[in-house]
Amino acid sequence: MADIIDYSIIGDDMQIVEIELDPGEGVRAEAGAMMYMENDIVMQTNTGGGMFKGFKRMLTGETFFITTFLYNGSGKGCVAFGAPYPGKIIDIDLAKFDGSFLCQKDAFLCAAIGVEIDIAFTKKLGAGFFGGEGFILQKLTGDGMAFVHAGGTIIERELDAGETLHLDTGCLVAFSTQIEYDIRLVKGFKNALFGGEGLFLAHLKGPGKVYLQSLPFSRLADRIFAAAKFQKKGEGGIGNAFLGGVLGDNR
Repeated sequence: MADIIDYSIIGDDMQIVEIELDPGEGVRAEAGAMMYMENDIVMQTNTGGGMFKGFKRMLTGETFFITTFLYNGSGKGCVAFGAPYPGKIIDIDLAKFDGSFLCQKDAFLCAAIGVEIDIAFTKKLGAGFFGGEGFILQKLTGDGMAFVHAGGTIIERELDAGETLHLDTGCLVAFSTQIEYDIRLVKGFKNALFGGEGLFLAHLKGPGKVYLQSLPFSRLADRIFAAAKFQKKGEGGIGNAFLGGVLGDNR
């Protein structure tokens, strides 16, 4: 039985979740996610169930260790966790989804004590190795609240029975376990090579709940890396020569 926690999500593009704990209640979080906490909240960092649990969490993009925050005071105690990059925090009540929910690797932020974080794989391992973010998933189980982070704008979809959705593997954040999930090769030779969407797409079939994100971290990182390489190559180019002429040799 998971702890019953009160919470509020604060902010817009760089959100935090503030969790209010009663005496004896606690929350588990990705190591390094804590923003602030009040007196009488005790931190306990460990593997969350042994070495094997830690290694499995590393496969999903999380850290080897997980931190538990327990409130040992009287009245109410608050602890807050921040998102790692611009985007939104999604609150998921696992009790409403038969006690389990799947999410993209490294999406987990925090959850009430009693919620377990495990690993799940796609059906087709061959496609998974080339399918990017869609190969390894996180499985959240329990009957409490869990919080995941996603980049950019969040789109919430409720798929009817038999309804399908095809999307970039990185744009999928989380979905209920009733959803049929697969990774498939993009049709068409030119589409695969020149379409710019990657070789594989995620295929979802309802019924069930789906959360999508407009800005996967991998896409953001690729753009930053490309811009950094361009800037480095251009250091000795026209822009640098122009600055030299304006500022002289003493720049």
